[in-house]
Parts: sequence; C-alpha cells; structure tokens
Amino acid sequence: MTDSMMSSSDIKRMEKQAYRMVGTHSAVKTCGWTKKMLKGEGGCYKLKFYGIMSHQCMQMTTSMSCANRCSFCWRDYKAPVSKEWKWEVNEPAFILAESLKAHDKLLQGFKGNDKTSRAVYDQSKIPKHVALSLTGEPIIYPKINGLLKLFNEKGISTFLVTNAQYWEQIRDLEPVTQLYLSIDAPNKEILKEVDVPLFSDYWERMNNSLDELKKKTDRTCIRLTIVKGVNDKEPENYAKLIKKGDPDFIEVKGYMFVGASMDRLKKENMPWHEEVVSFSKEINNFLDNYEIVSEHVPSRVVFLAKKKFKIDNEWRTWIDFKKWDELINSKNDFSTMDYIKKTPQIGLSGRNTKSEVEAKKLKELKTKENELLAKEKGIFVNEDEDELDFWKENVDDESKDSDRGDGC
Repeated sequence: MTDSMMSSSDIKRMEKQAYRMVGTHSAVKTCGWTKKMLKGEGGCYKLKFYGIMSHQCMQMTTSMSCANRCSFCWRDYKAPVSKEWKWEVNEPAFILAESLKAHDKLLQGFKGNDKTSRAVYDQSKIPKHVALSLTGEPIIYPKINGLLKLFNEKGISTFLVTNAQYWEQIRDLEPVTQLYLSIDAPNKEILKEVDVPLFSDYWERMNNSLDELKKKTDRTCIRLTIVKGVNDKEPENYAKLIKKGDPDFIEVKGYMFVGASMDRLKKENMPWHEEVVSFSKEINNFLDNYEIVSEHVPSRVVFLAKKKFKIDNEWRTWIDFKKWDELINSKNDFSTMDYIKKTPQIGLSGRNTKSEVEAKKLKELKTKENELLAKEKGIFVNEDEDELDFWKENVDDESKDSDRGDGC
C-alpha cells in the first residue's frame, strides 16, 4: 500500500487545471456552472431538473482513481487507474473539512468580480449540495458511508455518480440524495470500446450494478453519455438495461468535445442537442413507464422521469431539500415521494442548435467581411439594426458631393 494516490508532479499538473487535492486521494474543483450562477449567467441542468442551486454546489471526488479509461472523459490517462483500493485512507471528517476549505478558497476570487452578486456570493460560502462526480470513482473510497453520514448531518445533499463496475459497493451504500449509474453502451462490445474497462467481467459487473440499483429506495438515475457515431445506436437495448435498473430518472446527455477527450475523439462525435432529443425519443418508444420532462440545451441533455412523479398533471421532480434533511436524519423509514416538489419549468424547446450555430458563424463571417469593407472604403453597415437613418444621411452627403461636381 502506498500513501498518496497522486505523485507530486501529477498534483502540480492537476492544480494548473484548477483542481485542489484534498489529503492523499480526494479533490475539489469549481464547476463552470457554479461560476456562471455567481455571475448571474444561469444554473446547470441539476437546477432545472432537481432544484439544486448551482452557486451552493461543491464538485468533488473521494477518489482520483478509476477502473475505466472512458474515451469521452475529459481527464487524461495520467491519473491512476486501478481495480481496487491500494492507498492510504483519509478519514471522512478530514475530507469534509478540507474539501469545504478548498472550495471556499477557489471561490474567493469572485468576491471582487463586478458581475458577482454579493448576496449570491455570501450564500455560496455555505454549500448545500455536493456532486460526487468530479472524476475517478468516488464509490470505491473505503469509508464512503461515513462521509455520506457527515454530509447528511451537515445539511448537504449528495449526488453520487458511479461507473457501474462496483456492484457490491452499490449494494452496501447508505442512502444518498440521488444515486447515478453511468450506462455508456447498449451492448458488451460497444461498452468495451467506449469505457475501456480494466475488469474483464465489466459487462457482468454492470448488469449486477443495475440489479442493485433496482433495489435502492432512495432516488436513482441512469445517465447515458451519447457519443455520436459510436454508441448512439440500439435504443431498444438501452431500454432493456434501463428497465433492469428501474431508475426514477434518466438523463440522456451528449458527449462534449472538451479536455483530454479531444485526443481520443473528434468534434464530429459531439451530437447536436436536437440529435440527443431525437435519440431520447427513440429510447422512450421502448419504455412504458417514463416520459420526457425537460431539457437543458447548453448541456445537451434530455431529462426523463417515471410517470409516478407526474401528480395531478404536474411534474414533481424537484427535491424539497429541507424535507430531505429532516427525513434522512430522523432515522425513520421514508420514500422518494416524501420529499418532492413541483418542477417549475418543463417541456422541449424544439431548438435546432445546428442551425443556430451555423447562423452565428454566418453572422460572424458577415461581420468580419463588413469590417474589412469598412477598412477599405470607410463604411460599415450593421445589418442587425434599423439602417434607415444611416442611408438617409449618406444620400444627403452624396447629393452634396454631386453639387460640388465630384460625382459621375
């Protein structure tokens, strides 16, 4: 057993990427949506779907190590990969305290930002949510249940994402606010291509994980990351896997061409949002118990939920976090339906992001052409505005020039 999961050179490299190591195996990094919400630029899909306030959400992991080397992952392959834990184990109380400190330090630069709301910044200093999804495989931390208990006691909700290779840990996991299972392919061959797993029995492990997910009484979700031209096929087989896991929710998310994944995939592998919508509908055609509820266009994600969350024709997928805190710390039995709230915004926009991007590029091209024209002839026309006065003024100027005998 070695002490640290990361070498000193790896830690320095990660810190340059704005990660902050916590102890010997955990890490914190400020989510881009946390930054956006601090500046009043909107929240992430977890706000729209579940009611998580992005400015009060801490993104972290309890393990930088993973048993997969997923092609679509934004991290590089220099981070440790392992099938089992072989490092020193930091105590849950230490991880919690140091993670909160690191998160706070990462946000301090926003205090003096002109775009930052002071009230929102002050709220951000008291995290109410933790996304255990930063990188690696958080569920393999040997004392994960102890850490979850501390989060619960502190009134911090827990969203935990696992890669479906550790079914025994899923079986033994204490309740979390929402448990995610990543299902990245409709069949065994594609899963091997996409996830590049270390385990030889990866397909059996994933299926065992789905069996354990079905037994959970807390909120559960299956996330599909769709890589265009690779795993965007066989919707009927995705539906079979979803039925096996029987999650409360499904998120169909498009792969994003970012980070180290750009060395392994192409930009063409990133589906347009409308393609994610279309594939979500194809999958839903094979599911009787789900409906499409909403979408988050910037994240290229479509949200489906079990029909039981539609009460009196109103979707109730948001979480009543005060009620969750009360229930999880009461030690009494409760169900997912005991802490639901109305979902404020639902439906699909019908947006065609490909056309929008192409129109934006065309607009930028026209702007550049006009700027070149302005340099050459000293005139620039803004075609997005009312140009009547512009042309009137210039016609008058041209008339004056003709009176001076300068015209043709």
